[in-house]
Amino acid sequence: MTGQELSNRLLALGDPARAEASARFFKTGPGESGEGLRFLGLDAATSRGLAKEFRTLSLGELETSLQSEWHDERGVALLILTLQFPKADAPGQKEIYDLYLANTARVNSWALVDCSAPHIVGAYLFELSRKPLTKLAKSKSLWERRIAMVATQHFIRKNDFADTFRIATLLLKDREDLIHKAVGWMLREVGDRAESLLEKFLREHYQAMPRTMLRYAIEKFAEKKRKAYLAGTI
Repeated sequence: MTGQELSNRLLALGDPARAEASARFFKTGPGESGEGLRFLGLDAATSRGLAKEFRTLSLGELETSLQSEWHDERGVALLILTLQFPKADAPGQKEIYDLYLANTARVNSWALVDCSAPHIVGAYLFELSRKPLTKLAKSKSLWERRIAMVATQHFIRKNDFADTFRIATLLLKDREDLIHKAVGWMLREVGDRAESLLEKFLREHYQAMPRTMLRYAIEKFAEKKRKAYLAGTI
């Protein structure tokens, strides 16, 4: 199988009506976060199926796919990388991680970040220094900052929360709504496992948090407690 065969399959499976709906959903208008994204209109199940079918593509072929104009093709390439990563040896995992970080400009939607960052960046850094996350969190790129935050989902699933709180603190004053949502989401994930630790973090920071970030973080709290945080009376 080749990258060109994958491209041909994607083109053949495209659905113009779904593509148009995706363009609206991802806010691709001028000045919006998804400006310039183009879609073929594949559904999630089809993309996952293609990723499994083409999971043996070489990293060179996958890097070419990451340069595609089509969001769907970049998505499938990233899904393939997430399938390859856990089966690779240590040098192979480093190659995948390095390839990913060299192409963050092509991981340019919340969906592309969220399906890949925990499984590649988070998984690679779990046993290593987490300093690369700091660099990503301080990037001018919205997508690199989101990668830094969402990558910590891998740590959270291992009951390791320190870097989630650290990166969240770095991003408290971020101006982008997609970062507010990512931070709140990861904090909520911590709360699912250790609500007392989330509350300790919130008591220190919640009054400075953007409203969307706070709402996402406390979404699963009891109603009375949630209202108290929103009213600033904790």
